[in-house]
Amino acid sequence: MRRRDFIAGLGGAAAWSVVARAQQPAMPVIGILTSASAAANAPYLDAFRNGMRELGYIDGISIRYEYRSADGHLDRLPDLATDLVRIKPDVIVSAPLPANIALQEATSTIPIVMANGADPVVFGLVKSLAHPGGNVTGLANFAEVLAAKQIDLLRELIPDLSRLGTLVNIKNPLHLPQLRETKSAAVANGIELIPEEIRSPDELGSAFEKLAKKGAEALAVPPDTVFNNFRRRIAELAVAKRMPAIYGFREHVDDGGLMSYGPDNRANYRRAAAYVDKILRGAKAGDLPIEQPTKFELFINLKTAKALGLTVPPSLLARADEVIE
Repeated sequence: MRRRDFIAGLGGAAAWSVVARAQQPAMPVIGILTSASAAANAPYLDAFRNGMRELGYIDGISIRYEYRSADGHLDRLPDLATDLVRIKPDVIVSAPLPANIALQEATSTIPIVMANGADPVVFGLVKSLAHPGGNVTGLANFAEVLAAKQIDLLRELIPDLSRLGTLVNIKNPLHLPQLRETKSAAVANGIELIPEEIRSPDELGSAFEKLAKKGAEALAVPPDTVFNNFRRRIAELAVAKRMPAIYGFREHVDDGGLMSYGPDNRANYRRAAAYVDKILRGAKAGDLPIEQPTKFELFINLKTAKALGLTVPPSLLARADEVIE
């Protein structure tokens, strides 16, 4: 049947509507792979979707999202990455480092935009920050190098701090550089570092018991998927053990943690939308330089400080980007 006869048979405007829809290009699909749960990542994913909306991409109208979350179980990431690649999305957004690595191993052709993660050069994800090459680009938070500043903040809060505990998720490939950085910063401050390893979230309770028995007076919680996924649980354990803790991201403080110092993860996710937009418009991921954070934020929870029996020095409060009453 000729196209003109087909349209005439359908009749008028309805016919032209059918033809117009048939001629429209397929809606772009954006895959999203995260290591933590959807609930833990909600503030970040909201920031990304808001960034996409500001650029004119409306979910279900001009864009479609496919989500995969490992719920804090890093061993699930390879299968989730393979499953996401199988549906052939136009671009995949991922975070943090374990998800970025799983995706790079699953595809060398689909563009990958990192919403955050550790140094991608060190972990072999890109050739350089300025010229990534390959199919990976986006944003790196370099949060693994913040330990020195975090320990300085703890010392300002607890001047006589001498024994510092830290949690180590040995399933996270970032745990070795994190531990080296924290240990180096502790030694430089004359502080004994007490690392406690965990292999699953079920071991968090026993880890705090061991840290308390070993005399840890405070705690540094490094950026990690499991720790982010169970941030409320960790905050509760820290208060129960009378252990002031500092974290890498503000969401820990929102959920009852004492203090955080680190990059703005939400800003990173919002910025990731600009990378997705450029790629959808024809840019190659390997040609887009990787961005690093330019601002680091300090958040303090006074309610948690009171529960720990701490008085936060005015000098520390004055430097905070936000104080939660």
